[in-house]
Amino acid sequence: MSQDSRAFRDALGQFATGVAVVTARDAKGEAVGLTINSFASVSLDPPLVLWSLDRASDRFQAFMHAEHFAVNVLGDDCTALSQRLSRKGERGLDGEALTKGKHDLPLLERALSHFECSVEARHDGGDHVIFVGRVLSFGHNAKRKPLLYFRGHYRALSDG
Repeated sequence: MSQDSRAFRDALGQFATGVAVVTARDAKGEAVGLTINSFASVSLDPPLVLWSLDRASDRFQAFMHAEHFAVNVLGDDCTALSQRLSRKGERGLDGEALTKGKHDLPLLERALSHFECSVEARHDGGDHVIFVGRVLSFGHNAKRKPLLYFRGHYRALSDG
């Protein structure tokens, strides 16, 4: 890349994103979670979504071995959870209210929406792996506001 990586990150930061936590079960069957802002819809028919995982993540192996995952879209009351699960070494969901989804997936009760997926494909994406998931089931709560991320900071959606 001809420009420095900080400038590239700053340019990317001009795109406001939602914030989500991807959950799965690790090889020991324990619930793991990871904060992401790379979630996107791919296709309605079949229903496909994607997210990307940093190869340097301490949860890389857990997600690479998982055949199912859930994307939990966070509300504006979940900043602390998002911050915690974005740090290395903070992979557990202890203390979070969870429900069990299909395929024994942990779902965050506070999520605005969740998408339970089977892994459709994994693609090389440079220093990340791009996961494409086939949505098996989903749910949502339309009464709350989303958690947003813009220019390196959490933001709130205003009514105005």
